[in-house]
Amino acid sequence: MRITEIREAVVPISSPIRNAYIDFSKMTASVVAVVTDVIRDGKPVVGYGFNSNGRYAASGLLNERFLPRLREAAPDSLINDAGDNLDPRKVWATLMSNEKPGGHGERSVAVGVIDMAVWDAVAKIAGVPLYRYLADTEGDGTVDDSVFVYAAGGYYYPGKDDTQLQEEMRRYRDMGYEVVKMKIGGASLDEDIRRIEAVLEVVGDGKYLAVDANGRFDLDTAIAYAKALSPYKLFWYEEAGDPLDYALQAELAKHYDGPMATGENLFSHQDARNLLRHGGMRPDRDWLQFDCALSYGLVEYLRTLAILPECGFSTRNVIPHGGHQLSLNIAAGLKLGGNESYPEVFAPFGGFADDTRVEAGRVGLPDAPGIGFEKKQGLIECMRKATST
Repeated sequence: MRITEIREAVVPISSPIRNAYIDFSKMTASVVAVVTDVIRDGKPVVGYGFNSNGRYAASGLLNERFLPRLREAAPDSLINDAGDNLDPRKVWATLMSNEKPGGHGERSVAVGVIDMAVWDAVAKIAGVPLYRYLADTEGDGTVDDSVFVYAAGGYYYPGKDDTQLQEEMRRYRDMGYEVVKMKIGGASLDEDIRRIEAVLEVVGDGKYLAVDANGRFDLDTAIAYAKALSPYKLFWYEEAGDPLDYALQAELAKHYDGPMATGENLFSHQDARNLLRHGGMRPDRDWLQFDCALSYGLVEYLRTLAILPECGFSTRNVIPHGGHQLSLNIAAGLKLGGNESYPEVFAPFGGFADDTRVEAGRVGLPDAPGIGFEKKQGLIECMRKATST
């Protein structure tokens, strides 16, 4: 078997929303289709991949370095030992050939897009959902029947007042979510506390509300927010400071007893290990949000998961950023703590299969080969159209 073609496109996911750091008015995403010569139901197997929101399309890196390497590789060098499927680790090694270590930047996004498409193709060729493939080849052979999910939203939006914020969160609760997340740090502390209290009127208890500062705060501001947030006993306080400022995170832990979360902007297992060694994260309460699609893909993500035990953490401490179906498959197949969800933003890339229902804050998994993109009509149509597949 072999890869016959690889196609790349850019898709807009623009929106007038903003968090504490950026707006999404010009946001884009890369889409990649990996076409193989394996035939299923009379058609070639195609694996699809894209990058999570918050990082722009990586077209330059894809077309200048990574896709040419894959196209130029000897077909047999990308195949597993049995000769019946692609080998994601061999593909990954090809992509990263002649790349210096460190300085991960946006190249981790480009590799992650291709890697997602490869794993989608691999599971499709095997004829099983990716979560089942991962459980059998990388896990303990069993899968979680359902996965905890929370609804991410609460963005700053032109003209959006507290009543509209409450209405948004009420919609999420009506959909079946129990925990919701909102943005902070894009307004004053007093205004954010008012917004938090407005949401608490809807969800009823702090354990159902997470807040996310998107790395906006310096240490003094992070501590000021920590003191103000403490009485509410929130689900978590997310990414208070710069993602690489491990000293800030460690110091903040001395001032905030509640759960904290970070890691979505760390893109390698080395950076993840540094966070666990030096960031003051606490295995008994804190959450790790590494996003596979932004972090060189699943091959690298498996390395990240492998280092957790040496620092006292488990896969159950991990709830990935991104809100997409790849993370949902990983969560079920490798026993993570849950998954993010975007019910109303970043369409069509966010969310799960069209027939997936959220019940008591959990979702089941579709019985579809691969990642399950074909079960989400708007998404598969978008990717097929963008890549002419």
